[in-house]
Amino acid sequence: MKKKISTDKAPAAIGPYSQGIETQDLIFLSGQIPLDPETMKLVDGDENQIRQVFKNVNALCEEAGLSLDHIVKLNVSLQDLSLFNSVNEIMKELFTEPFPARAALQVARLPLDSSIEVEAILSKSK
Repeated sequence: MKKKISTDKAPAAIGPYSQGIETQDLIFLSGQIPLDPETMKLVDGDENQIRQVFKNVNALCEEAGLSLDHIVKLNVSLQDLSLFNSVNEIMKELFTEPFPARAALQVARLPLDSSIEVEAILSKSK
């Protein structure tokens, strides 16, 4: 059985997918890009895009009654791997030990030419 996770505090899906899906013990969040949910436009600047994408992820966590601390796995896609250190610094501000497992990849292109996309898997138990 699966339940849809949806909030207007994160960008609406721009395709045929759910913002998130809840199963028995896990929640899967679709890739979030740095869209401002009010304007549905990308925020300006790489650091702002990194911060916005995690705001969007956090909004979905909160909609599920959880927090960033419930994330057990992140997949981070970057158009330019030179942003890797910026992602690390911002994650140190937002996450606590133990940090989630993570993959970070450079990709050729992301939706709407954003600089970052993040997808997450959450466990309902910490």
